[in-house]
Amino acid sequence: MSILHWAILTPFIAAIFIPFLFRYIKKAHTGWFVLFIPFILFVYFLSYLPVTSEGNTISKTIEWVPSLGINFTAYIDGLSLLFALLISGIGALVVLYSIFYLDKTKEQLNQFYVYLLMFMGAMFGIVLSDNLIVLYIFWELTSLASALLISYWYKRDKSIYGAQKSMLITVFGGFSMLAGFCLLYGIAETFSIRELITQAEFISTSGMFVPAMILILLGAFTKSAQFPFHIWLPDAMEAPTPVSAYLHSATMVKAGIYLVARLTPLFGGSWEWFWILTIVGLITLCWGSISAVRQKDLKGILAFSTISQLGMIMSLLGIGSAAYFYNSDQSTAYFAVATVAGIFHLLNHATFKGGLFMAAGIIDHETGTRDIRKLGGLMSIMPVTFTISLIGLAAMAGIPPFNGFISKEMFFTGTLRVTELAEVGSLGMLIPIFAWIASIFTFLYCLMMFVRTFFGSYKPEEHERKAHEAPIGMLISPIILVSLVLVIGLFPGLVAKPIIQPAVTAILPTLATNSEFTVKLSMFHGWNVELFMTIGVAIGAITLFLLSKKWSEFALYKRERDPLNTLYDRGLDGLVSGSQTVTRAQMTGLLRDYFTYMCVFIIGIVAYTALRSDAFLFSIEESAHVPFYMWVLTILFILATISTLFVKKRITLVIVVGFVGFLMALLFVVFRAPDLALTQLLVETVSVLLFMLAFYHLPELPKETAKTPVKVRNILISAGVGAMVTLIGISSFIMGSNSGLASISEYFIENSKELGGGYNMVNVILVDFRGLDTILEGLVLAIAALSVIAMIKLRFKGGEDV
Repeated sequence: MSILHWAILTPFIAAIFIPFLFRYIKKAHTGWFVLFIPFILFVYFLSYLPVTSEGNTISKTIEWVPSLGINFTAYIDGLSLLFALLISGIGALVVLYSIFYLDKTKEQLNQFYVYLLMFMGAMFGIVLSDNLIVLYIFWELTSLASALLISYWYKRDKSIYGAQKSMLITVFGGFSMLAGFCLLYGIAETFSIRELITQAEFISTSGMFVPAMILILLGAFTKSAQFPFHIWLPDAMEAPTPVSAYLHSATMVKAGIYLVARLTPLFGGSWEWFWILTIVGLITLCWGSISAVRQKDLKGILAFSTISQLGMIMSLLGIGSAAYFYNSDQSTAYFAVATVAGIFHLLNHATFKGGLFMAAGIIDHETGTRDIRKLGGLMSIMPVTFTISLIGLAAMAGIPPFNGFISKEMFFTGTLRVTELAEVGSLGMLIPIFAWIASIFTFLYCLMMFVRTFFGSYKPEEHERKAHEAPIGMLISPIILVSLVLVIGLFPGLVAKPIIQPAVTAILPTLATNSEFTVKLSMFHGWNVELFMTIGVAIGAITLFLLSKKWSEFALYKRERDPLNTLYDRGLDGLVSGSQTVTRAQMTGLLRDYFTYMCVFIIGIVAYTALRSDAFLFSIEESAHVPFYMWVLTILFILATISTLFVKKRITLVIVVGFVGFLMALLFVVFRAPDLALTQLLVETVSVLLFMLAFYHLPELPKETAKTPVKVRNILISAGVGAMVTLIGISSFIMGSNSGLASISEYFIENSKELGGGYNMVNVILVDFRGLDTILEGLVLAIAALSVIAMIKLRFKGGEDV
C-alpha cells in the first residue's frame, strides 16, 4: 500500500487511539495530539505542488473487488490537491482553535475528535478517489460523521433536529448519486472517473446520459446546500463553532462542488449541464443572500452567506462549462474565466469564511450570545476580533484589497461573457442581472453584521458573560486565515500558477495543451463594466442599509426561519403518519393477511416483468401424447385438492391432504423418479400420522365467517397465484425447449459421481451441490423444534398460555 493510501487512512487509524489518550492522559488537552495529524498531512500534500504545477498526476491502485471494477485508486491532480490542502490546512487550524474553544474538563473530547478525524479521512477519500464506488463510500461517511458532529451537544433538541435533517437530506442525495454512478457503469462498464472521461463522447450518446447526470447532481446539490436542499445547513449551525468553521464553510459543503468540478469533463459538453448548474447556482446565490439579510444570529447569517457563496461557485462552474462548446483554444480560454473564478473563489471562501466562523464563535464564547440585536459596541472591547471580522467581511463583500474582490470581479466577467453565447439568447442577459442583485444583498448582510456587532452602544446587560477579548490561543487560527485573505488579495500570483491553474486544467483538460492559457490574477483590471458593477453594488447596499428602518418592519424580514422548512417538517410528519397508517393496515397479527400481501406483491411484480419482456408463452404444438392413466391421475389430483376446501372435520382433512401427497408420489413413479417417490411416501406417511395424533384432541373446524368481498378476494388471489405458477412452468418449459440450451440436469448427471461421489443424484445435489442450503434448512428445523420444546415445557411448568 502506497504512502498516499496511508495518508487517506491516517485519520481513521488515529481515531482509534483518541479514546485511550482522553482517558489516560487527563492533564493535556486531547486536541494537542490530534493537531499533529492534519499538520503533517498538510506538509505531505504540499510536497506534491511541484508535481501538479507541471501538469503531472499521481495514481496508486489497490485492488479491492476487481471483478466488479471496484479498486481503491488514489489519484492526485491539481483539483484533488487543492481540496486536500484545504482539508488538511483548515483542519489543522480548526483543531488548534478547538483546543481553546472546548473545555477539556466539561466536554467529551474523545467523541468530538473521533468524529472530526472520521470526517477528515472521509473527505480525503472523496477528493483523492478515482473509483466512483469508493468515492460513494467516503461520501456517505461524511454524512454520518457530520451528523455525529452536529449532534455533539445531544442534550439540545435543536442539535438532534439539525443532525437528523442533514442526514436525511444528504443521504437521500447520496442514494440518488449512487444510482447515477450505476447508470454510468451500465453505459461504460467502468467505475474509474478517468476512464469515464475518456469515453465522454460515447457516454453522451446514451439515452441514460441525462438521467445519470440528474441523479448525480442531486447528490452534489444536497451535499453543497443548493436550493431547495439548502435548508439543512442553517440548522447544522447547532454544532460547536469549530465544526461549523470546518465542515460547513471549507470542506463538507465543498464536496458537492468537487464532484461537479471533477465530472465536468464528462458532462460539460451538454447544454443540460450548463443550464442546470447555472440556474440552480444563481437561484441559490440570490435566495441565500436575501435570506442572510433576515437573520439575527451571527452563525445564521454566516450559514446563509455560505449557501449564497456556494451558489455563486456552482453557477460559475456551470457558466465555465461553456468552454466545452468551442474547439478553438482562444474561445475555450475566453469562457474558462468563469471556471477560474469559481476555483479561485472556492479557495478565497475557505479563508475568509473560516475566519468569520471562528470570530463568531469567539464573540459567542466571550459574551454568551450571538444575537446581533443584543450585541454592539464591541470594537474597543474586542479589537482583534474586530479586525478579523473586518477583513473577513470585507473580503466576502468584495472590497479591495482583499482576495474576495478579485474573485467577485471575475464572477462578473464570467456572467458578462456568457451573454455573448448566441445559444443562450435573451435569457443570457438575466444572468449578470441576478448576479448583480445577489451581490448587493451580499454586501448588505456583511455591512449589517459588521456595524451591528461592533458599532453602536455596548449592552452588557444583554450578555451572559462580561465581554472581553479572547485568549491568544483562540485568535491564532482566525488571524492566520485573514492574513491569507490579505496576502492572496495583494499577491494573487502566489496561488495562480501553482494552485489555481492546475485545478482549472483538471476541469478543462484542453487548456493543458493550450500554451497561451495562463491564469493571471490581479487586483485592478481597469475601468471596465465589472468595476462599475462593483461600485453599483456598494452604492445599492449602503442605500438599503440606510433605509433599513423602513423595510425592517416587513413581515418577510422579521421571519428568520426559511419558509421551505415548513415543507420539510410537514413532509417528515406526513412520512411518519403515513408509515404508521401502512403499518397498522399491514401488521394485523394475522398470518392470513401477511400471506395475502405477499401473494399480491409477487403476482404483481412477476406479471409486470413477464408482460414487459413477453415472457409468458403458451403452445401445445410440441406437446407429447398424454396417456389415459395420466388423465385419471390428474383429475383425481385436482378433485382431491379442491375437496380440502369443503371438509369440516380435521381428521378427514388430514386424510385428504395425505391422499394428495400419495398421488404426488404416484406421479413421481410415472415420471421415473423412484427416489423422489420413496421420499414423498415417507414424508407423507409420517406427516399424516403426526397430524392425526396432534389434531385428534383439537375441536372441529369453526364455520367460516368471512364476508363475501373477502371470499371473492381470496378466490381471486388464489386463482392468480395458481395461474402465475402454471404460466411460469409452461413458459419456462417452452423457452427451454426452444432455446437450444442444454438442461441443467445434464450437468448433475455428468458430475454427480465425479464431483459428489454418489450415484443418487438427488442426494448428491442436496448434500454436496446445495450443501449450504441443506445445512441452513436443517438449522431452521432445529430452531423450530427447540421452540416447540420450549413452549411445551413452559406449559407444563404452568407458564402463560401458548
